[in-house]
Amino acid sequence: MNYWLMKSEPETFGIEHLQRAPRHTHCWDGVRNYQARNYMRDSMRIGDQAFFYHSNCNPPGIVGIIEICSESYPDYTAFDPDSKYYDPKSSPDKSRWFMRDVKFIKKFSNIISIAELRANKELHQMVILKPGNRLSITPITDKEWQMVLKML
Repeated sequence: MNYWLMKSEPETFGIEHLQRAPRHTHCWDGVRNYQARNYMRDSMRIGDQAFFYHSNCNPPGIVGIIEICSESYPDYTAFDPDSKYYDPKSSPDKSRWFMRDVKFIKKFSNIISIAELRANKELHQMVILKPGNRLSITPITDKEWQMVLKML
């Protein structure tokens, strides 16, 4: 199993949205960074787990766990001219962007803030903590996964 960290703004799509979705499952759409797209399209596997991270809020941090529950497929929001994720260079037969379905597993009773992650010396190599990193999807090592869970 692989582990991931997936960021979303809680006002746009937070863990509560996923928790309320039918079957607690929803597509993870709108990824418009090639490296994050490659992780989603090429490296994720059904059954992988991810930390759900709320970004662009106060405080940002890890709020729960989700599971990857589909293969990657073309992100249809790229084909919709009314979508904020529209990409005129992407088409259904030659998609540039992909998404996967994710399933709600658990919401934490307390957020694990970015400040708490930074304060943990054993997590200094986490991709999200590296200067300048803005990727919405990043890999998490098994050791990092276990260490974050111990912070609960």
